[in-house]
Amino acid sequence: MDLVAAIKKNRFVVLGRVGMDLYPAPGTATEDADSFTADMGGSSANIAAGIVKLGGQAALVTRVSDDAVGRFCVKKLHHYGVGTTYVTPVGGEARNSLALYESRVAGHQSVIYRNGAADFEMTTKDVEAVDYSQFGALITAGTVFAAEPSRSATFRAFDLARAAGLPIIFDVDYRPYSWPSPQVAAEVLSKAGAMSDIIVGNDDEFGFMAGDKGKGLAMARELSRSSAGIVIYKMGEHGAVTFRGAEEFRTGIYPVTALKPTGAGDSFMAGFLTGLADGLDLQAAVLRGSACAAIVVAKPGCAPAMPYPAELEQFIATHPGPTKAT
Repeated sequence: MDLVAAIKKNRFVVLGRVGMDLYPAPGTATEDADSFTADMGGSSANIAAGIVKLGGQAALVTRVSDDAVGRFCVKKLHHYGVGTTYVTPVGGEARNSLALYESRVAGHQSVIYRNGAADFEMTTKDVEAVDYSQFGALITAGTVFAAEPSRSATFRAFDLARAAGLPIIFDVDYRPYSWPSPQVAAEVLSKAGAMSDIIVGNDDEFGFMAGDKGKGLAMARELSRSSAGIVIYKMGEHGAVTFRGAEEFRTGIYPVTALKPTGAGDSFMAGFLTGLADGLDLQAAVLRGSACAAIVVAKPGCAPAMPYPAELEQFIATHPGPTKAT
């Protein structure tokens, strides 16, 4: 499989949640707010929206609640141009996820509602209905593995994607509140990582999978040499280390005055993948992802804050440039 050639098709099937985000005016604490802006959220949906805004194509595979919030989410997917052919309503007590977060860094609060989450109801039948031949690569964020039947469905999707010649792109995205225990999470996420061609995670997530944060970098390096084609080990303000086989390099970040800490990882993934699709070399694509992350943390919202090409180009052209990697 030619990993970069597959990504250059710039058509992605994305597994995982779409939800509703609510956030008050910049600088306002949730408990002091009397109004909120509503928009789309959920890691997988955000990645898909970011890809489309940067000129790619993306379709989401998930379940949504058969109610007003679920319909809000589908309408927002349409708004951002994300394909909804494989978004299926589910009735009963299942509900879409809801995130309330603040546009401030000092004292930032996020409250996530994932009780009886609709996206965890995604089934093997749902992923078997996908025509994988229409896509260049499969993307998933780790939360899909946190509960059944979504976990088994996603591993089935991995097998189907692989059979169709699609590389698997895995954003570790470890959210402890979604999992029954850290032990289950470590086992399942490590299994998913071993099946993936591109793995993106932060130092905490690789450390978690390795059983010790101090061993996370070594685990990322080993995954790149044993199974994955590309592994990106993110370190927040300290930049990232990227591995491709025996190749290893460090990149910095684009410093900005952050308005919030959320949305950076989703925007990074969108910028990185569309960068590769646009023909950038690996290091330039990683830096493009870093620029997208910087743009998002400096603005309210997640999906609405993700840049279009003109905004991204202007940001890179006018910014002093990334920090020197250390």
